[in-house]
Order: sequence, then C-alpha cells, then structure tokens
Amino acid sequence: DVLKVFVEMLSSGQCCPDGYTYPFVIKACSEMSLLDVGVVVHGRTLVGGFGLNTFVQNSLLAMYMNCGEKEAARRVFDAMWEHSVVSWNTMINGYLKNGCANEALKVFDGMLGEGMDPDCATAVSVLPVCGFLKEAEKGRRIHAMVEEKGLGKNIVVRNALVDMYVKCGSMDEARLVFDKMGERDVVTWTSMINGYILNGGVSNALALCPLMQFDRVRPNAVTIGSLLSACASLKYLEEGKCLHGWAIRQKFEHDVIIETGLIDMYAKCNHIDLSFRVFGKTSKQRTVPWNAMLSGCIHNGLASEAIGLFKQMQVEAVELDDATLNSLLPAYAILADLQQAMTIHSYLLRSGFLSNAEVCTGLIDTYAKCGNLESAHKIFGRIPEKKKDIILWSVIIAGYGMHGCGETAVLLFKQMVQYGVTPNEVTFTAVLNACGHAGLVDEGLALFKFMLKNYPSRHRTDHYTCMVELLGRAGRLKEAYDLVRTMPSKPSYAVWGALLGACVIHENVELGEEAAKWLFELEPENTGNYVLMAKIYSVVGRWKDAEIVRHRMNEIGLRKAPAHSLIEVRNM
Repeated sequence: DVLKVFVEMLSSGQCCPDGYTYPFVIKACSEMSLLDVGVVVHGRTLVGGFGLNTFVQNSLLAMYMNCGEKEAARRVFDAMWEHSVVSWNTMINGYLKNGCANEALKVFDGMLGEGMDPDCATAVSVLPVCGFLKEAEKGRRIHAMVEEKGLGKNIVVRNALVDMYVKCGSMDEARLVFDKMGERDVVTWTSMINGYILNGGVSNALALCPLMQFDRVRPNAVTIGSLLSACASLKYLEEGKCLHGWAIRQKFEHDVIIETGLIDMYAKCNHIDLSFRVFGKTSKQRTVPWNAMLSGCIHNGLASEAIGLFKQMQVEAVELDDATLNSLLPAYAILADLQQAMTIHSYLLRSGFLSNAEVCTGLIDTYAKCGNLESAHKIFGRIPEKKKDIILWSVIIAGYGMHGCGETAVLLFKQMVQYGVTPNEVTFTAVLNACGHAGLVDEGLALFKFMLKNYPSRHRTDHYTCMVELLGRAGRLKEAYDLVRTMPSKPSYAVWGALLGACVIHENVELGEEAAKWLFELEPENTGNYVLMAKIYSVVGRWKDAEIVRHRMNEIGLRKAPAHSLIEVRNM
C-alpha cells in the first residue's frame, strides 16, 4: 500500500516527496525485500536533494542490510557526513544478520572511537554479536559499560546480557544477572532455561519451571518446548506429562513446537505409543511433526515403521526436507537391506537431496552397514573436499573398519588429517576399532600415541577399551594390563571386560582373575563376567574354582540369559 500511494503521489505531480516521505517508502522496500525498487528510490533521493538527509540515509542502511547488500550499505554509511547512534546500531545489527559478526564488532569499536554514546539499542545489537562469537571478555566489558551508563534498567538490555552469557557458556554470570533483575519476562526465563539445557545443566533448567510459575510469568510455546527437551534428555516421563497438561491449559497443544516436543519427549522416554497418539492429533500437512515421528521410531528401533511413515508422507504429499531424510536414513542402516538401500538411493538422486552433505553421510552409512563399500566410497568420492566434514570422514572410516578393511581405514584417516580436518573422539574410536578388527597392532599403537601427543583432550575411556582389545587379541596381555594401570581415570567395566575376554582367548588365569575381581565389583549382576571366568578355570583344568564361580553366581540369584536368533524370509 505504501508503494502504491507513493506511485500515485508521483503520478499526480501535485506534491513532491520529502525527507519524511522517503524513509517510509524505503522501509516498505526493505520489509518486502524489493531491492531493485529500493535502488530506484535511492536514486530519486539523490536527484531530489535528500541523499544527505540522515533519516533517509539510515533508512537506506537498513534496506540494504535487510536485502543482504552489505557493500552498498557500507558505501552509504561511509558517504554520510554525520553518523547518528541509529546509523551505528543499524550497521552493527545488519552485519550480524548477514553473518559478519567480526565486522559488527569493528563497527562498535569505531562507534566508541568516534566518541558516540551508545544507547539501549546499541547494547541489544552488540551483545548478540559477543554471544555469537563467544567473546565473553568483550561481553563483560560491554556489561560494565551498560552499568556505567545506566542502561541496565531496561529489561530488554538485561535479557540481552543473559542471552550473551548463556551463549558464551558462562551460566554463573548469566544467573547473577538473572537473580539481580527486579522484573523478569518470559524471554528472561526462556533464555535461562535454554542456557542450562545447552550447557549441560538440564536439571537446573527444570528447577526453574516452578519458580517461573511462582513469579506468575505465563510461558510461551518456546518455553514449554525447551522444558520438554529437558524432560526428553533425562527421560523424565511424569514431568513431561505434567508439561503436556500445562500446554493444554495454556492452549498451546496445537502449536507445532509443542507437538514436536511432545512427540520427541515421549519417544525418548520409550513410550512411542504416546508419541503416535500426539501425532494423530496434529495437522498432517506440516513436515516437522513427521520428522519427529521418524526420529522417534529410529530411537525405539522401529526401522520398518519409520519407512512406512515415510511412504505415508509421500502419499499425503507432505513436503520433505533435508531433516526428513536425515531422520529416515538410519532406518535403512538398521535394516541393512541392500535392495531397500538402492531404492532410497534412486529416490534421493531423482529428488536432488544428494546435494546435501548430511544426506550423503546417511546414505554412505547405510551402504556400509549393508556391506556395499564400493557404493559407499563412490558417493564419498563425489563429494567436494571442502564439504567433507568430520562426521562424513568418521562414517566412511568406521564403514571400512567394521568389515575388516583396516588398512583402508587407516589410509583414509591419514588423508583426513592431511586435508586439515581435525579428528574427534568418534573418529579415533572408529580408526582404532578398524585396527582391532584387522589385527593391525602396530598401526593401532601408533595412532593411539599420535592421539595422546597431538590431541590429548580427545582421548576417552572407549579408546583405552579399543587398545586393550587390540593388544589382547594379539596375545600381548601384559601390555594391555600395563595400559589399563596407566589410565588417567578409573578403568570402566568395558576396559576390564575387554581384558577378561582376551584372557579367555589366551587362557591367562592370573590377569583374568584381576579383571574379574574388578568386574564383579563394577557389574555385580552381569552373568557374562562369571561365565567367562568359569570358562577360563575350566579350560586350564581348575574345575573346583570354576564350580566356586558358578556357585557364587547362583547365590546371587543370577541366571544366564538364553540366546536367540532371528531370520527374515521374504519380509516376514
């Protein structure tokens, strides 16, 4: 309507636009992302003699930034005779929205350098920049400036401070700001709840829920969605049901955030039936609840049901996205059915989803689980090197490793390091497992030492388990035991279990007894440990000791679980 009236104004010829008219017109172009029209209007401002009007120039800055034209905005900014606080704030906010956070900080520093006093809008613009860059120290200096200039009385500024500290991982400082606030709104509470969830304090997030109710702050859909996420991670079913009831009372139950959160929460609490019940009441045209149901089925091992849901999505013409395929592909990996894997591969090719690196990663994992390493490597080879992230490298390395192709797995690991990709704990687990399956003892030891030397923060208990298994299979039991004794943390049941398994293979009673002693303490109800120790005694002819172990198992009341197998014939 604004543009229509502006055109009529020009057509009438009775009055000319002035410095008050152009900002409204430019703002309309900005909100509608009409860059070409905005450029024309910019030209008219210059012709009409309003090109140096501060209000007009500020509007142009916002329009160009909103349309993603950072360079054009910068040219307007540099041509300004006088920069108002609005000009600086617009540039800071614009650079952040366009993914140039470092440039935003430079603009803020330039603002202070020119002696311009920041206002509340400046603080609200620059604090998210510090959070995005995790520049906690810079954020603290801005916090001090906020207090010095008396800007902290504004609740929006306080909320921005809480959010900044949350994103920097400084929850103690976020809580200090939070506790000192005389007034808190739903944004304040939601920021703190999300902060605790993101920084590993899920229980603290849930503890804020009754406090928010006591403060008489009405939650919004985002708040309840975050709390449902906390319940899902802790498997707090009863608390999740209470939140479900709360959402119904607040009339949020049909909000897509709540629907998705409930589906996810019930699935992760292993009540997929309740997930399906919530899903049955959703609008079947929205993609997100479908994606949540797919992930929920995978979490509960219902691969066939996930594929059935995917087919139903296609029948009902639900729009698919990358998240849909990322949720679905693990179903094909679980089933490890090569024919079905080839069918979904064909679909991905036709639909164009293989341009997404995450989808390619899922398909590579599926082919690897099906044993078709050739197809997995072909897809891997077609992905540009710049798009090969650590997850993709880890999947292909693990794929070769699980099929005994340790040499190839080690070669791929070395290529990855040469390309400058930093390995993580999952990558090291994958390559060490590959060495174990292929019996590459020396290569495994070299990689383990490489990890300890170059990536000391990456080592985990799982890596020691891999090495104990590797050395144990090779009969190097003393080295394996020495490695266990030199672990920086207390050995887990998995580490001692790997050593005990190796002692069974090589009939080493002495080390087997040592491993079993710890396992009986760490896992007193695991029948497998007693069975393995009894087996070692039996093999070396110590029948009386074997009987004592079995008798001890019976005294505790343990019974060996019966084995079972499953054969699928014609999808039955």
